[in-house]
Amino acid sequence: MEYVEARRDVVERRLKEVVSAVEPSELEDELAHVVLAGGKRVRPTLTLLTCEAAGGAVWETTGADDTASLGPDGETALDFAVGVELVHNASLVVDDIIDRSELRRGSESAWSAYGHGPALVTSDGLLGEAFALFSADSRALESVSRALVELGEGEAVELVDRPSTREEYMELARRKTGALFRTAAELGAIAADAEPGTIDAFGEYAERVGIAFQIRDDVLDAVGESGDLGKPTGQDDEMDRPSIVRVTDEDPAALTEVAREESKAALAALDRVQAGDEQAIGYLKDLAEFVVDRER
Repeated sequence: MEYVEARRDVVERRLKEVVSAVEPSELEDELAHVVLAGGKRVRPTLTLLTCEAAGGAVWETTGADDTASLGPDGETALDFAVGVELVHNASLVVDDIIDRSELRRGSESAWSAYGHGPALVTSDGLLGEAFALFSADSRALESVSRALVELGEGEAVELVDRPSTREEYMELARRKTGALFRTAAELGAIAADAEPGTIDAFGEYAERVGIAFQIRDDVLDAVGESGDLGKPTGQDDEMDRPSIVRVTDEDPAALTEVAREESKAALAALDRVQAGDEQAIGYLKDLAEFVVDRER
């Protein structure tokens, strides 16, 4: 897993750089509390892997010792990757306020630590920093803006117009989670200057992965342990929120198979692209399986 860890590490370093440059210091502290508290970094890693899979020159080797450093495509992809993670964290801040959740990644949630007002300012700050990273490319701005519209609509549906069938739930999952996964992959392909059809194929792959991820999240909320997940479990029942477990009343094992079908559809979309880097494609395939089998 050193291949993937190297990409997570470079994302982590850039996140720290971006957060440390935020002013005033109070806002920097709040952003750091949210962003640097941990996380799987699935979305930014997806951006970097997709850039490589689409043929982008993320790494270049220099010097007699073959030292690897970020190439021009890699710098762009890394900016996009960090931006996606900031957008994701901004949405989590709001989610925790809505859910009245006091715990996030094993630590106090933003509103619990700082209060509702500062937490909302933190969410705004995260979005501002993210859009600064996307601003150099109109295609990136379009992709992220579309995802935020979908995410907002998904949150509204979840609060007001509750899904009552599996089909309605799957559309909610596409908006709530799949849309930002799609953007993460599209941004990687955009950084590689891929053709529109390739960008779309990677986007469909990631959207399907995101839906599978959300289904598994719902199952873990129903059957997992809070200490293992780093956040409260049973939240869907407590908050009367729709989840595939509650909407369908099906067995968690059967619902995990629904997630697996989405994973298979994701792999089918990935088969439509001509690989730039076979190793990156291999890890994208692994990701589609990981989101279904994960235990946290």
